[in-house]
Amino acid sequence: MSTFLFLYIGFLAFSWYNTFEVIELKVNTSKSKNAESFYIKQSYIDANGKSTSRTIRKLGTLKDLLIEHGPTRDDVMAWAKEQARIETEKFELEKENHCIPITFHPNRKIPHGERRKFEGGYLFLQSLYYELGLNKVCRKIRDKHHYSYDLNAILSDLIYTRILEPGSKRSSFETSKSFLEPPAYQLHDVYRALSVLSEECDLIQSEVYRNSKTILKRNDSILYYDCTNYYFEIEQEDGNKKYGKSKENRPNPIVQMGLFTDGDGIPLAFHIFPGNQNEQTSLKPLEKKVIEEFGCDEFIFCSDAGLASENNRILNHTKKRAYIVTQSIKKLSQEYRELALNRKNFRRLSDHKAVSLDELAEKDKDEVFYKEEPYSSKKMEQRLLITYSPKYAAYQKEIRDKQIERAKAMLANGKHKKNRKNPNDPARFIDKAAVTKDGEIADILYFLDEEKIAEEAQYDGLYAVCTDLFDDEPESILRVSESRWQIEACFRIMKTDFAARPVFVQREDRIQAHFLVCFLALLIYRLLEKKLGKKYTCDEILSTLKEYEFADIQGQGFIPIYRSTQLTDALHKMVGFETDYEFITKRKMKEIQKLSKQPPTK
Repeated sequence: MSTFLFLYIGFLAFSWYNTFEVIELKVNTSKSKNAESFYIKQSYIDANGKSTSRTIRKLGTLKDLLIEHGPTRDDVMAWAKEQARIETEKFELEKENHCIPITFHPNRKIPHGERRKFEGGYLFLQSLYYELGLNKVCRKIRDKHHYSYDLNAILSDLIYTRILEPGSKRSSFETSKSFLEPPAYQLHDVYRALSVLSEECDLIQSEVYRNSKTILKRNDSILYYDCTNYYFEIEQEDGNKKYGKSKENRPNPIVQMGLFTDGDGIPLAFHIFPGNQNEQTSLKPLEKKVIEEFGCDEFIFCSDAGLASENNRILNHTKKRAYIVTQSIKKLSQEYRELALNRKNFRRLSDHKAVSLDELAEKDKDEVFYKEEPYSSKKMEQRLLITYSPKYAAYQKEIRDKQIERAKAMLANGKHKKNRKNPNDPARFIDKAAVTKDGEIADILYFLDEEKIAEEAQYDGLYAVCTDLFDDEPESILRVSESRWQIEACFRIMKTDFAARPVFVQREDRIQAHFLVCFLALLIYRLLEKKLGKKYTCDEILSTLKEYEFADIQGQGFIPIYRSTQLTDALHKMVGFETDYEFITKRKMKEIQKLSKQPPTK
């Protein structure tokens, strides 16, 4: 006789109500040495007639709950009891449902090709995709072009897979088959769609910028601009793929990307330009697009020294625009360099009192000091702000000391490099001289260059900013400049977490579409990060999304197989639906998928 295993599952313990008699749901507390925790517990009589209980929900510690539900413990307890009442109503509602019998045969093999695990992390990304109105943008594009495939489905899947499991377009197509909503299009449709996405790249960027302003307040009064490059695993130049100075010191042809972000580090616009082009000339065309097509024409431009050419400063020296840019002290004229290196006439940033850097006390080690000078260039008057940080000085000295030790080891081992292109190469501290003995052939003597070491040491802790904002306080100017790290973080996420390079596509239009997908993925991720209150790291968010999986139970429904955490709770709260139940029917999952395509209630 065949043996069958009958498993009864359904809405959060359907079988539970058939087996046990539920008594009540109530609030319990437990105290430890450092905290008091609140729980909702269920008391019941089990099948053997014994009274027992189980935890239904952990509400949190008293310390955490007081912040939102305080100010007193009684207020927290009142809120907890209300949660117990709500949970009781849920259980009463669930009792009305019937259990679902599902039969498993221990000798029946799984059919070839049957998928039983599905990825659901894309649902949170999907919610933001539809909030940005990208589905409507795709509809607008469809009206301009003639194609039979679903551009919205292709673009959304390319974005989701770029975040969750980045790879080639073929691997992205295969990955999307594991989603709760697998693709109905074919792989060749993906490549055809890339050409359309490339053609409409500017339209998509401007539309999502405008739509993003309905989701949250964009801090577009400050715009950060920076450039990076991406390599191709090819040997020959072609189109925009040119040999240039690779950020990763690779010998392959590259393309370059210019990126604007707003003051909160959320992407605003990008463009691609040839790998051998001077990046300083890349600013003007993209800024023109932002002003004319985005309607974003009043802002403070901020960039590093490499993009702070005089032409770029003049471009943003208008009635509506200003600039704050990093200034290399070493590249200042001798007059201004001597002013910057003069350790007198500084002021403490916290109270603006005058100090000399040579007379700092131990208590000043965490302070920042500044002085400012009027700065005249060939075409304009500017404001030069020089800062000094003891912490930054100590950090630079520590790094240099380690490099000096390596230089000494190179001298001891007789290893002397001839070409020292890297400014951080320890060999820069090694010099050589030719010595002779009474007309004999000169010997080459290598030695530690103490003058070079002393020259570099005088710049320790110093940092300079140049601006045309003459009335703003030094604190606000420095705050804007120091936040440039956010655009650098964007490039790091795109390159490392979203694996934007190496680039596998070769055609110019497909390259453009590839980076459009990367840009949109970065935008959606940064919006997600901001909506979560910037409480979680990139690794925490991405690993949670990737592990957000479900097991299919014979087509009847799904069992969540991810870990329920505070982050998953925050994600559920953000999108307005929950999946952390013991069982989700197929019909309920369809409702969740539909909700992920609707703007959450405010």
